[in-house]
This record gives sequence, structure tokens and C-alpha cells, in this order.
Amino acid sequence: MRKIAMLAAAAALVLAAGARAAEVEVKLLNKGSDGSVMVFEPALVKIAPGDTVKFVSTDKGHNAESIKGMLPEGAAPFVGKNNEDTAVKFDQEGVYGVKCLPHYGMGMVALVVVGKPGNLDQAKAVPQVGKAKQTFAKLFETLEASKTASK
Repeated sequence: MRKIAMLAAAAALVLAAGARAAEVEVKLLNKGSDGSVMVFEPALVKIAPGDTVKFVSTDKGHNAESIKGMLPEGAAPFVGKNNEDTAVKFDQEGVYGVKCLPHYGMGMVALVVVGKPGNLDQAKAVPQVGKAKQTFAKLFETLEASKTASK
């Protein structure tokens, strides 16, 4: 009986280790693989609650921070330092808007979708500046197309 309990405990540990949260890397770049300038790559990330996104300061002069109003209710905002990698654990489901503050007007923005995007309409309604408006429109379009394709 004791052996069975020990085996069950060991199996539970192995299963728990396999269910660890994932970490996704997003690079902050002066020039993306498609030739675009001032980009997060990838700019659209879909993850599960509990996963972490590591914003990697590949090129200097960038940061990653949340955009006011583009967070699920109750989610904590984050601000990364310029020229430093920033790891953010996303526990709450929803859509998170992310910007590089120095290059926000140039369209250096990203979307992190955690689980179900329950606050999608709220995130879409947040006014954007400069080229960020166009970039977010493309990201929302891509997100919508992926939701339709997965049905």
C-alpha cells in the first residue's frame, strides 16, 4: 500500500512538472523580418493564463509597457525599463495592449491575448496615436481572422 502511495505521489510530480507554464519570447527590433521598422516580433501572441512573455531588448532604445485601458479588469499594468528585458507573467484572461514608449507613435505596439479575449471591444475602443492606430487595426484584424479560422 505504501509503494502505491509513493508511486502515485511520484506520478503527480511528473504530471505537475509537465503542466508548467510556458514562456514566449518577443523581440524588440529596429527592423523586423518583413522590413518593417520599430516592431515587436511577433506582434501578436496568444498564450494561456499563467504563461510568461519575455520582451527581449534585442536592439537598444526600446521598452515594453502596458497601454492604459487595454488590460482586462483587475490586471496589473507593467512598465519595463529602456534597454532591458522584461518578463511579464499573465494570469488574467483577456487582451493586453503593449507599447514601446519611445516608438509608440511610430507603431511599435503588440497584442498579448491570454485565453479568451473577453475585453476585446474595450481594447479596440482605446484611442491610439500616430501609426499605432494602423498597427493595432491590423493586429485586431489578424486576431479576428484567427478566431474565425479556428471555428
